[in-house]
Amino acid sequence: MRVLQWIAALGLIGAGTLWFLARPSTLDATEVAGLTGDAAKGELVFWAAGCASCHMAAEAKGEAQLVLSGGQRFPSEFGTFIAPNISQDPEHGIGGWSLLDLANALTRGVSPEGEHYYPALPYASYAKMQLQDVADLHAFLETLPADPTPSQPHELGFPFSLRQTIGVWKLLYLDDAWAVPGSLTPTAERGRYISEALAHCGECHTPRTALGGMDTARWLGGAPNPSGQGRIPNVTPAALGWTAPDIVQYLTTGFTPVYDSVGGHMAHVVENMARLPEADRLAVAEYLLAVPNVD
Repeated sequence: MRVLQWIAALGLIGAGTLWFLARPSTLDATEVAGLTGDAAKGELVFWAAGCASCHMAAEAKGEAQLVLSGGQRFPSEFGTFIAPNISQDPEHGIGGWSLLDLANALTRGVSPEGEHYYPALPYASYAKMQLQDVADLHAFLETLPADPTPSQPHELGFPFSLRQTIGVWKLLYLDDAWAVPGSLTPTAERGRYISEALAHCGECHTPRTALGGMDTARWLGGAPNPSGQGRIPNVTPAALGWTAPDIVQYLTTGFTPVYDSVGGHMAHVVENMARLPEADRLAVAEYLLAVPNVD
């Protein structure tokens, strides 16, 4: 009986320790103190990070893409995630958020109320963002319109509906290490930053573990489409088989070297990339050609 009591006590201690380690962790306010955002630079961050692609209303076109009212549905094996309103509405959006609030959401996956966000918000990638870029993005977001559309709750079953469990997921998968480590040329380093952090390419193009984390050992090696329809392609060099000009052309026009055209959600990615300076698309191309091959 005493042995069982010790086992139970150790189990409780272990569970308590894990719960403590998995609590929401936020930035210190001093890390963003003194940062001043530049809205013009923030607009480029906005497009590179794909904010409108997920948070605009479904099928929005033109200027309507800047009304970040949310509502798009993203099915997954864990349930359906529904993009929230991130417009400047102070009640239903993020109009009351400080720079620190935004930085905690994007790089730590923590809400202003101190709760874990689900990693449908790709903070596993945004964790690599430079805080100056977050400041610039915050400044640009403040120029966008408010919309009073309430955010809808995610449609998740137990146990995925328990936000507390996300802290354990973060212990396993949330860090700021590069998926392609080591020294690269300055151009490829810029491409790595855009691809791995801002554009979060790995979130779709990298296979996942059973717990939903990116399998970085097979970085950009292709993955099942979360919708259950088709497969997201392997874009490592040997599988893609494109040159740097081919990649730049695709990210600019949406046309492949054999004149197929982009479709699905990738069409939004191309629209976003086409808004960036050509030097950034060249940087992405050079980075993609430096990624290790995945069979």
